[in-house]
Order: sequence, then structure tokens, then C-alpha cells
Amino acid sequence: MGGVNTEVGTDQGSDFDDALRERLASGVDVARRAVEEFAAAGVGEHLGSTVEADFTTTHRFVSELPGYRGWYWACVLALVPGGDLTVDEIALLPGADALVAPEWVPWDRRIRPGDLGAGDLLPPPEDDDRLVPGYALSGDDELDDLAGPIGLGRPRHLSREGRATAADRWSAERGPDAEIARAAKHHCGSCGFLVPVAGSLGAMFGVCANEFSADGQVVHLGYGCGAHSEVEIPRDTGPAVAEAYDDAAVDVVVLPQQLAATARARAATADDRTAGAAPAGETAEETAPAPETPDRGADPEPPSGV
Repeated sequence: MGGVNTEVGTDQGSDFDDALRERLASGVDVARRAVEEFAAAGVGEHLGSTVEADFTTTHRFVSELPGYRGWYWACVLALVPGGDLTVDEIALLPGADALVAPEWVPWDRRIRPGDLGAGDLLPPPEDDDRLVPGYALSGDDELDDLAGPIGLGRPRHLSREGRATAADRWSAERGPDAEIARAAKHHCGSCGFLVPVAGSLGAMFGVCANEFSADGQVVHLGYGCGAHSEVEIPRDTGPAVAEAYDDAAVDVVVLPQQLAATARARAATADDRTAGAAPAGETAEETAPAPETPDRGADPEPPSGV
């Protein structure tokens, strides 16, 4: 039997004692028969039980139904003082690792950037906060001038909310916090490839005109890359310095031929020493040369002072 969780989320009454809790936890066979009768097949091992409310316990069984990996059968048993175990509810529920369908998204919010193709129509919502009527001021003087006289220009133009949401999107992809921008020495605000943008958004953004970078894309003035117009190749104007030779870094390698030659030389030296030794049976005194004696025929030189 699996583990039993006896914690409850509601305030237990005085009549819900340990005896009732134990009877509910031990009703595995009752729960299994009920689930097998309901499901007819696909009921696996018992996973445990949980007391979720007074006088009830939920028993869980592995689901072995094809296509329901990670799901489990849940059978709720109920018991009141003086009564018998009764089946309250049976359900097939997903576990933590179950394969489930994605959360349902309304059709009008399913379109993502890049989904619009040739011939597709995407009308804005009637209450779109990104747009304001053409007869209303947007809060951007330059944008209002481009819209034309009130009532004679574009029917709608960007609102303050529309500009703010656009700025958030542009900053997220090509803003100062991008990895390439943090590694860049120069930023787009000082780049000659930046094309200014009119209106209040121009204080933060421009369009990149460098074909080797974010060509044609809106970039934040704090964005940057290695293709900035002021990037120069570093030049080394110092005198040429010869590379120092480190003889301590040279490894000495002894070849096998050298080892063999050294061994032969040592053997020859040992043979020479053996040939010059005293013959067997003679002592060192007998073989040692006799000390020189003075010539008796010649008068020795008298000592000085005699």
C-alpha cells in the first residue's frame, strides 16, 4: 500500500477521530473494486491515499490506459460514525508528469508575430488601446502634425499606450540589456549608420542601416554591436621586440642508443679495473712495490750545521 497523508485542509470535527481515519485509509479494496467497475480496464497499482476533508479519503491508482501516461484514477471514499464505507466520486486526473493539452487560448489571441502572410486580413479590435481616433490628439506633436488637420488626416493613429507597448517590444530584442550590446564598446546613439525616427519615439530609437548588422530593424540608442561606424582596427606602433628564447623550457630526451653506449662504456671500465687487480693468493704487501733506499756507495750529504 502507498503512503497515507492524514492532513486535512478543513477544521476537523470532534467526531472525525483516528478510528474513522484508519478505516478510510484501509479501504483500498473497496476503492479498487469501484474504479475497476467504472473503468473496466487500465487500473494499476495503489499510489496512496489523502484525507482532503472530514469523513472522506481519496485513494489514487496508476492509470494504465493507452495515451494517458502520468494520469491516475482517484476514488473518494466517505464514512460517517456508525456507517459503512461509501464511494463518493471517481475521476481520471493528470499527475505532475502527465501529458495534457495546452491551455486554451481564445481565437482572437492566438495570432503571434510572424503569422501574418500574403492575403491574410487582421483587423484591430474595436477597443484597441494602441490606437486613438484621428480627431484626437495623440500627445506626440510631430505625430499629430504628420496625421494632418483634425478630421482630414488618418482615421486613427498611435496612442500613448501604443507607443509605450512598441517601445517595450523593441527594447526587449534590441535594447541596452541585450548580450551583444553589453559587450559592445560603442552604441547606436553615436553610430553613423543610425537613421533617426520622427516623433517622441525618436528620443529612444532609430533604424539601423548597416547591412552587416541589424539592417532595417528598429534599435535602441543604447544598443550596440561590433559594426559601429567608429570601430577601428587597433594598430601596434611600438618597436618590434624579438621573442625571448627560454632554454629552461627545452626538454632533454635521452635516446636508447645513448643509453646502450653508456652501458657499454661502464662495462669496459669495470673490466679494466678487474685486470689491474692483484692475482689470487697474493697479499697487497707482496705485490706492492718496495720503497726506494738510498745509495750506500755515496756519502750522504752531511746535515747542515755540522
